[in-house]
Amino acid sequence: MKLIEPREGPPCESLAAIAQGRFQRIEGRPLFYSDWDRALFMHFDVDRDVLQRHIPFELDLHHGRAVVSLVAFTMRGLRFPIGGRLGALLTAPGATHGLLNVRTYIRHNDEVGIYFMREWIPNRLSILIGPRTYGLPYRYGKVAFQHDHEHGTLRGTVIPAPGSNAGRLVYDARIDPEANFEPCADGTLSQFLLERYTAFTMWRQRARLFRIWHEPWLQTQVQVKIIDDSALAASEPWHSASRLIGANYSPGVRRVWIGRPHWIPKERKGGRESFL
Repeated sequence: MKLIEPREGPPCESLAAIAQGRFQRIEGRPLFYSDWDRALFMHFDVDRDVLQRHIPFELDLHHGRAVVSLVAFTMRGLRFPIGGRLGALLTAPGATHGLLNVRTYIRHNDEVGIYFMREWIPNRLSILIGPRTYGLPYRYGKVAFQHDHEHGTLRGTVIPAPGSNAGRLVYDARIDPEANFEPCADGTLSQFLLERYTAFTMWRQRARLFRIWHEPWLQTQVQVKIIDDSALAASEPWHSASRLIGANYSPGVRRVWIGRPHWIPKERKGGRESFL
């Protein structure tokens, strides 16, 4: 299950520097800061034709392969860059919670990024605000993560909309407590999947993007077992055409820059409007 590809392409530091320069040039300064804590990335190889039918942007492929990732982590301390204690009070109701996002990898015009298909979170206020501002595909779910890499265990359970019979997601991974966390090797599939600095969303037929920036992920590959994937089977049409290919774990990144959302206009291709 190791994600090994030829070592080629720009180093993570260069990708991060390019993203930082683009962010500063276009966004100016962040709208929010946040910390992303104890992140587990679980990757699935998916039939590219099946997946493309459900994605409104062109897939970004790695050596012809389409990938969907589940990312389980805790967002901590969402905050405004200015405003001090008052600003922190404004964001406090949705500042810290676990979430699991389902994402794939796309390109639009000259920018590559991730496309969020679904995100399960336990915060109802964020579910009201996130889709209307950033287009985030939030769904309510009970989220419980035990990402205790210091003791070699990474476990999690996500239960969508309790009582809806929508299944659950349960995973269990093992990690060496003495593991070294390093940037992804240049040109690897891990680098392709983790070092992404633009997010694309779709809500009520309106596409948006927002940019982020952070230091490169310090990570290691881990062995993960999906114990129960019935939530994916119930909600994701690509699931039956997928297979688990590996996972990465990171202790997290701090002081993530989050930019403002931007509308994406539709393009006319072949006589019809499209984002592809």
